Order: sequence, then structure tokens, then C-alpha cells
Amino acid sequence: MLLGHTNVGFANDIIHSLAAPTGYDGVMPDAPRPPVALRTLVSWQASRVATIGTRLTAARMPLEARSDFAVLSALEEYGALSQADIGRVLGLDRNNVNGIVVRLEAGGFLRRSPDPGDRRRNIVAITRTGAERLTELKRQADAVQDELLAALSPTDRETLVRLLGEVLAAHPAQPA
Repeated sequence: MLLGHTNVGFANDIIHSLAAPTGYDGVMPDAPRPPVALRTLVSWQASRVATIGTRLTAARMPLEARSDFAVLSALEEYGALSQADIGRVLGLDRNNVNGIVVRLEAGGFLRRSPDPGDRRRNIVAITRTGAERLTELKRQADAVQDELLAALSPTDRETLVRLLGEVLAAHPAQPA
């Protein structure tokens, strides 16, 4: 038993708590807080924030919109790219990139053309319609970030982004 729960009851409580509204520490506001040993681990906090961010994003942006946002953002920032380069930039498998590109091309959001330097590969570029779609997706992503980071001042948000960028830059890129 732990905190008056049987193991089965405790497991059910944990499963229930994952779907319930939560406070900062991921538990009900009147429930005991996770131990300090966890709360002081950046990796634990980052994981909890990622979970909250994922839930907020999923509520506002369907899965396809999230992948569209990633690919269109890469094309906007870097210009035309090969599908392989899109995969490398985003840490996505080339088969996933192909499916996203096919869908975006069908919607008129990007265009593919043979690479003049290597006819075996395609170069992908964002269209005007794709840029308009990206603007809409950015608004949705910004709304999620505003909700996720509501407790932080604009300066603290910038500091958090900078510090997280430094941590990520110190580690080799990993595929998604």
C-alpha cells in the first residue's frame, strides 16, 4: 500500500490523474506534490511541460496540422529543400516526409520539382497558399504557447527559450 491505496487502486488513481485537470506539478491542486527529488530534476520538469504542451497542442491542432506546420516552417525559413533535407532538418523519417509532402502538394501548399543538379530527387518549395496556411498555423501555435507559458513574463519566456536552445545545442541532434 502507498498513501492508503492498494497497488491496483494506486495504478488506477495514476491513470485517472493523467486525464484530470492538473496544476503545475501535474497533480490535482489539493493532492500531495511529487517529491523534491523529482521536482528539482530539469529532465522531470521538462518532461511534464512537454506533456502539458502536447495536450494543449493536440487540443488546438490536429496531428496533420502539426506536421504541416513543421514542414511549411522549414520551407519558409530555409527556402526550397529536398525531401531528404526536410527530414534531416526536422528529424523525420523520409517515408513520413514523403506522406506529408504528398498531402501538402495535393492541397496546393507546396510544389515539388525535379532537382536540376540530381534528377533522382525532388526539390520542395512553399507556395503562396502554403504561406497563407503557415500564417494560420502560426496563430494556432502561438495560442498554445501563450496558454502553456501564461505564468511567465515575456522576458522570462525569452530566457526559457534561450536556455532550452542552449541545452539542445549541447547535445547531438536526434531523430524524432
